[in-house]
Amino acid sequence: MPSLFVIGGYRIFFWSNENGEPIHVHVCKGVPHAGATKIWLTSKGGCVVAQNNSDIPTRVLNELMEIISAQFEFICAKWRAFYHVDSIQFYC
Repeated sequence: MPSLFVIGGYRIFFWSNENGEPIHVHVCKGVPHAGATKIWLTSKGGCVVAQNNSDIPTRVLNELMEIISAQFEFICAKWRAFYHVDSIQFYC
């Protein structure tokens, strides 16, 4: 599972097998796990919470989403490289 970055103890990462899902990241505190929060990236450069299974507090989640949105191009580049794709499918 490639980690993209860590912010305030929260790790932002990809799972290694995403089964053709639209681009998204997972977020959790500490070691990556199956129940991590999932955040979709949108075609307009923003992001949307798919599920907050990690129970990240709303204020913290909003701050993390701002950072994820600010790192949109970086995340897209890492997704293309890791999954060996030229184009990206977005949530919306």
